[in-house]
Amino acid sequence: MTDETIAELHERFASGGKDLEADVVAELKSIMRMHQLSVQDLFFKWESYGMKMGMDDFKATIDTLRAFKQNLQDELERSSRSLVHIKTEKRAAATPRTAKGGDLYGMLDGLATPGPGRSRPAAKRTPAVSRAKAEPTSSPLKVEDHLNAMGAIPSSSFSDRPNPGEVLEILNEQLDAAEPPISPFAEPRIKLTAASDQKKLGYKGLAMKLSEASEILDDRIEDFIGLVMEHHKLDYSAFGSPASQGTAEIVAVGRIASDSLEGKLNAASLVLESCRRLGSGLRIPLNLGKLKGYQFFPGQIVALRGINSSGREFTVHEVLNIPLLPNAASVPDAFLSHLQRLRGGPDTMESDDTATLPLTVLFASGPYTADDNLDFEPLHTICNEAADNYVDALVLTGPFIDMEHPLIASGDFDLPPEATYDADTATMATVFKYLVSPALNRLVAANPTVTVLLVPSARDVLDKHVSWPQDAFPRAQLGLPKTARIIGNPMTLSMNEVVVGISSQDVLFELRHEEIVGGARSGLDTLSRVSRYLIEQRHFFPLFPSADRKRLPKTGAVDGLGSGGVPPGAMLDVSYLKLGEMVNVRPDVLVVPSALPPFAKVVESVLVINPGFLSKRKAAGTYAKMTLNPPSKDDVGSGGMVAHKVFERARVEITRI
Repeated sequence: MTDETIAELHERFASGGKDLEADVVAELKSIMRMHQLSVQDLFFKWESYGMKMGMDDFKATIDTLRAFKQNLQDELERSSRSLVHIKTEKRAAATPRTAKGGDLYGMLDGLATPGPGRSRPAAKRTPAVSRAKAEPTSSPLKVEDHLNAMGAIPSSSFSDRPNPGEVLEILNEQLDAAEPPISPFAEPRIKLTAASDQKKLGYKGLAMKLSEASEILDDRIEDFIGLVMEHHKLDYSAFGSPASQGTAEIVAVGRIASDSLEGKLNAASLVLESCRRLGSGLRIPLNLGKLKGYQFFPGQIVALRGINSSGREFTVHEVLNIPLLPNAASVPDAFLSHLQRLRGGPDTMESDDTATLPLTVLFASGPYTADDNLDFEPLHTICNEAADNYVDALVLTGPFIDMEHPLIASGDFDLPPEATYDADTATMATVFKYLVSPALNRLVAANPTVTVLLVPSARDVLDKHVSWPQDAFPRAQLGLPKTARIIGNPMTLSMNEVVVGISSQDVLFELRHEEIVGGARSGLDTLSRVSRYLIEQRHFFPLFPSADRKRLPKTGAVDGLGSGGVPPGAMLDVSYLKLGEMVNVRPDVLVVPSALPPFAKVVESVLVINPGFLSKRKAAGTYAKMTLNPPSKDDVGSGGMVAHKVFERARVEITRI
C-alpha cells in the first residue's frame, strides 16, 4: 500500500487534527484488502454505517472499526444469500466498447449519434403496480444500501430487484395513506405558479468575469449584515473588521473559508473573510477555543461576536443566530379556491368533505437507468405507478440522459427498432425522444390530468447550459406530452398554496463532506443539520467553493484512455449565484436529491425531501411519495394570513422502485 493511500486514510478518517493510531491504520488496510475497496469507497461505507448507528462524529477507533468490519461481513453474507434466488437471465443490452478519441463535448454539439442500421429488441415493460395491492410493511431505513462499494455486488436484472415497493421510511405515519381514485380526475387539481424568474436563468454561460463574481460574493455578506443588524437590534457601530487589532468586542459578519486550497476544512485552517466596506476583504484566522460547540462549512455567512486583541486572530465569544425567512402563508380566499379545485370545481358543495381527496405527488431523481443498459426501466416503472394510482403530479429531476453513463459517454448504443431518424442529423434530442418521452406519453395517455415537471441537471447531455444556476432545456424535437413542463434548476414554485423549492444539484452530499462540527452538538441529526444549512443561508447551494470533484461519488463513464469515473462537479457560475437564493419565504417543501441516504424530515417548519436516485449504477433506487391532506375550515379561518403548515398535513413515504 502506497504512502499516498496511507496519507488519504489519515485525511479522511482522522479527527481533531491528530493522525490515526498504527493499529487503526492496520485495521483500515485489512478491511480494504478483504473487500477490495478504495479509500473513497471505504469512507463512504464508513459514513453510511455511522449514520445508521447514530455516530455523529464518525471517530475511528479500533473497537468501532472492528464492529464496522463485522457489519460489512454480515451485509456481504446477506447479499450472497439473496443472490442465490436471483434468476440468471440477463436483459439484452448493448456492450460498451472503449471509444477511441471519443469526444463527450462533441456529443453536446450533436455530433455523437446512434449508429445507423443498428437494432435491438424492444425494451421489456415492467408491469404496472396493481391498485389493489396492499401497502408494503414499513421498515427502518437501511442506509448501508447507499454509497456502496461501486462493484462489490454484481448488477442484476431490474425485474429481479429485491423488495420492489418496500417502504423504507414514513414521515407523519399517523396520517392515513391515500386511496387512489377509481378513475382519472376530470380536470387538473394543481395550479402552478412560478415564484422564481425563469427568464433570468437564460443567461449567457462561460462568460464569467472575475470582477462580477467578486461583487456577488461581497454583496452577499453585505446583505447578511443588514439582516443581523435588524434581527438582533444592533447599531451599525457594533460591527467592525475582524482583522483589525482592538480591545473592544465587535460583531463581525463574513464568509467562512479555509487558509488552504487543498484538504478538508478544520479548526486550524478556519478563517473569516470580511466584506470590502468593513474589513477590506481581508481574511483572519478564527480562535474557537471559547465556544462550547460550532458547525461551519466553506461559504457559510456567519455573524460572530468576539475580539482581536493580538492582531493575529479573531477570538470568537459567541455565534449569533442568522434570522430565517418567514414561513409561507396565504389569505383565506386563496385556500378556499384551492379547496374548490380539489373538490372538482365551484359547483361542489363546500360542506362535502368526503369529496376532497388529498393531493398525491411523486418525486424522483435521475439517473433513470442502470450503467449496463439504456432501457430506462425505473422510469417506466414510476410512470406506471403514477398512471395506475392517478397521482396529481410527477416531479422528475435530472439527469435524464446522463453524460456520465458509460454507454452515452462512449457513444456505443442503439435506439429501439421502431425509431425513425436520419443518422446524419440525429442528436441527443432524438435519443431523448425515443428513450425517455415514450414513458411520459403513456403516463399522460392513462392519466390526462397529471402534472409532469422536469428539472434539468448539470449532467444532462441534452442541455447545453451546463453551469449552475441552470436554464431549462428546450422542448423542441423531444416528443414530450403537452402537459409536461420543463423548469429551471433551481426553481421555486407553488402547487396550489404549497411553496415548493427544487434543485437537482447534490448540495447535501457536498455539505456533509465539507462541514466541520466540534464541541457540543446542536441536537439535530446529520441529515437534518446539513438540510438546515440551506434554510439558514437562504440559498439552494450555499457552499463556496464547491467540493473537489475527486471527492464526489464515482461515475461509470470511461474516457478513451481507459480512465474516468470522476463526476463533473457543481460547475457554479459565481456571477449568477444570486439566482440560487430562496424567494421571499421559506419553502413549504424543499426537494434536494442526494447520494446521501434518502429521507423526509421536518427542519425549521420545512418539509425536506431527498427521494434518492431512481437508479443506482448497478441497482434499483428509491423515490418519494407525498400525500397532502387539505386544510380544515377551522385552520383556514376567516381573516388575516394563514400559515400553510404543510409539514403537519403531509405524509411522505420513501419507497423502493
